[in-house]
Amino acid sequence: MRRLLLFAAIWGAAYGQDAAEIVRKSLDRDQVNFERLKNYTYQERIEERELDAKGQVRKTTVEVYDILILAGRPHKRLISRDDKPLSPREESREREKMDAEAAKRKKETAADRSKQEKDRELERRYVREIPNAFELKIVGVDQISGRPAWRIEATPRKGYKPPSLPRANLLTKVRGKFWVDQKEFQWVKAEVEAVEALSFGLGLFRIAPGGAINFEQTRVNDEVWLPAHASIRADARVAFLKTMRGDYNFTYKDYRKFQAESKFVPGEEKK
Repeated sequence: MRRLLLFAAIWGAAYGQDAAEIVRKSLDRDQVNFERLKNYTYQERIEERELDAKGQVRKTTVEVYDILILAGRPHKRLISRDDKPLSPREESREREKMDAEAAKRKKETAADRSKQEKDRELERRYVREIPNAFELKIVGVDQISGRPAWRIEATPRKGYKPPSLPRANLLTKVRGKFWVDQKEFQWVKAEVEAVEALSFGLGLFRIAPGGAINFEQTRVNDEVWLPAHASIRADARVAFLKTMRGDYNFTYKDYRKFQAESKFVPGEEKK
């Protein structure tokens, strides 16, 4: 009987939560994590595998970028291609691009920066529609980055009408599940499947039904969640012309905290 009561207590603590309220709280916490992310640099490795009609790998390309901080915002700088260093000419070109971007950002006014923040907020307002767009249900608790996280299942809510916001219509075309850290209410993992075609960039890039988008984050320096891995599996049509079938994998590592005096502090790294 004692074991039964203990099990009931654990079950209640884990599943007696309101999934929609957890998601709302996690969306409120997202801004805090975003501000902390601005203080970190890291590397991004993008591996693209193009598949043929039988699912066999036809071509693989790899690019590695340094994600640097310029005027308080990230900047991607290509540092290698297909696991080989850039040629001197390419390296010079990347340096010129970075210097030009740094000079551009240095000239930005307070009004320019305010507009950027407003644009970002408008771009992300659709995310706050998630509790309205989906039926949310806690279906488990898993360990993510060594910490317990609620596993929440999201299925499209029948009759939901998205507001007139950028990307809001995408919410009616996907289903999936995601994980929210129990202590800090941060999104730490997600697995999303397209149930209808997804269009991006005025329809120039489309992902067919069945395509999947996954991502996972890791805890760094006990203060921020940073990207660890992401992947896209899709049959996509680019610019209405080229059909691409492939896998795209993004791996992140070498997190370093950027200080005002331009020093870097090593952070935890996803192995």
